[in-house]
Amino acid sequence: MTAGTDIATSAGLRAETVRELEAAGLDAPDVVRAVRSALDEDFRYGPDVTSAATVAGRTVAADVVAREAGVVAGLQVALAVLDLIEDYFDGPGDVRGAENGPGATGSALVTDGTRVRAGDAVLRVSGHAVAVLGAERTMLNFLTHLSGIAAATREWADAVAGTGAVIRDTRKTLPGLRALEKYAVRCGGGENHRMGLGDAALVKDNHVAAAGGVTAAVRAVRAHAAQGLVIEVECDSVDQVREALAAGARFILLDNMPVPVLLEAVAVAREYDGVRLEASGGLRLGNAREVAATGVDYLAVGGLTHSSSALDLGLDYQGAQ
Repeated sequence: MTAGTDIATSAGLRAETVRELEAAGLDAPDVVRAVRSALDEDFRYGPDVTSAATVAGRTVAADVVAREAGVVAGLQVALAVLDLIEDYFDGPGDVRGAENGPGATGSALVTDGTRVRAGDAVLRVSGHAVAVLGAERTMLNFLTHLSGIAAATREWADAVAGTGAVIRDTRKTLPGLRALEKYAVRCGGGENHRMGLGDAALVKDNHVAAAGGVTAAVRAVRAHAAQGLVIEVECDSVDQVREALAAGARFILLDNMPVPVLLEAVAVAREYDGVRLEASGGLRLGNAREVAATGVDYLAVGGLTHSSSALDLGLDYQGAQ
């Protein structure tokens, strides 16, 4: 086990959950932090008084069911919620303990990235009713949000299928949820742009203005950055594209360019070997294919993470005792 795995397991995740998270490319300790933060919000003011009064001592079985078609993402995160929920209950025999077993358990019925239809069950949950009800909203908050991102990404990826262009996300993410939201993009068939400010350089208009021009900005970043770090330059005109290429940039972000200008910029850039081009700004699902057909390599879609609608999923009880 890695140190991160040991931390996550000691923090309350089952070893199986940790393995599934790591297989999905998620950092288990980061998931623990996100889940605990969400559960802390619900239990900040005390226990679930409603459930304690009405269903204490009962067990329940339930399925998470899609209310609409889409793409599911975040199932292992939901299982992490179930792993950690018992820490939010006190008292002998309440929802945990050797005599009663864990508070709640679950199993995924499909894999993340699966297209689902209305009525499809995606996750089965069972356990103490107080624990299941305590976990329900947090579990669904993660699932509906991440599945909404995955479903939206799938629409964009389908729209440009066959063009050679790839859908990418941005850093326009909810604070504290970036890794999970970018994971959801991958589940929907997209790729991730940079995860933070240090894993790639992106020279934007404010950097250009501060440095005194595109060439000066590119040279400054190259002198400062580690060797081999990707340096992308945002350009809003064909002249800036020419300047960036002449300065040695080989990753160009074409910002808010209409299709005729994109075509010109692509033609200029393809005179250089190894150039990668990313269209950004003014993109809509309706014009995605036209933009992709200009020959760009990527379409950057910030709305995947900052504006996707939640996918409607609900918890349907199958029986209680």
